[in-house]
Amino acid sequence: MELLRSAKKLWSKPAVKKSVVVGILVLTFVAFGRFFMQHPEYLRQLGHTSPWTILWVLLLNGAMIVVLVAATEATLRLCGKSLGLRENFNLTSYASIANFFGPLQSGPGVKAAYLKARHGVRLRDFTLASLVLLSFFALFSALFLFIGTRPWWQTVGALLVAGGCSVLAIRFFMQRDKTPADSQLHFQPAIVGTLAGLAFLQVVIASAWYYVELQAVDPAIQFSQAISYAGAANFSLFVSITPDGVGIRETFLLFSQGIHHVPTRDIVAANVIDRAVYVVFLIGLLAVVSLTHVSSKLKLADLKRSTAKSSSKP
Repeated sequence: MELLRSAKKLWSKPAVKKSVVVGILVLTFVAFGRFFMQHPEYLRQLGHTSPWTILWVLLLNGAMIVVLVAATEATLRLCGKSLGLRENFNLTSYASIANFFGPLQSGPGVKAAYLKARHGVRLRDFTLASLVLLSFFALFSALFLFIGTRPWWQTVGALLVAGGCSVLAIRFFMQRDKTPADSQLHFQPAIVGTLAGLAFLQVVIASAWYYVELQAVDPAIQFSQAISYAGAANFSLFVSITPDGVGIRETFLLFSQGIHHVPTRDIVAANVIDRAVYVVFLIGLLAVVSLTHVSSKLKLADLKRSTAKSSSKP
């Protein structure tokens, strides 16, 4: 507790805040540069990819960020909190970048740590609310994995397995709460329904951008294959231990070839395009976040100057 109080006191100093923010931005840009140096094939592939393909994938990634911002707000509302749009966008953007570089689902961890320190959101509450969203995401991913190419009974079986595992995970987590009286979590049906809808949109958007990428490398690929392909790719997110799941996603897609029937060469080529465009998107996202941070600082400085001038007048 003493360490936490000292950290909060240190963070309250404007100079420390500014240094930390600038440091994070610089380190992130350096990380992107290092990533491209280690994977030059992504830049080469971009040079051979249609500008229309790149544009469509960038737009779909932008749509995904909008959905993730809405999902963050809905998740927080289950915890009895809310964020302003700019703060939500910046937090969601940083979490997306953390998900790219960090192991497993690092994004929710970044959000949880920030919300605990800045807004007093209970870690267990936010984690449980996030589990609800991830459960819906897993459920719809299982649906998409099988519905495109497999018989109905296999689809139903996959849904039952995914749904059952999700319920067990949530119940297990709830039972381990040693101080349930401190919880501000309320499972409001309307908000839970909103999370379900947003999780469905995530899977739909992912299917669309995978279809665009697969079409770029093989026009013979059908949308039904892209749906199953997206379902398999989504499950790799839960066990990714490399930047953006490099190697992990491909492994999931190769093992599920009997379901989506996408050839190995197309899987490899489409994933190179996917990561190359996504890195470009994240760099643009980081630039937008940086500009909004600078803009807010300039507005604050103008406000302080205006206040000082007003107070100095007789």
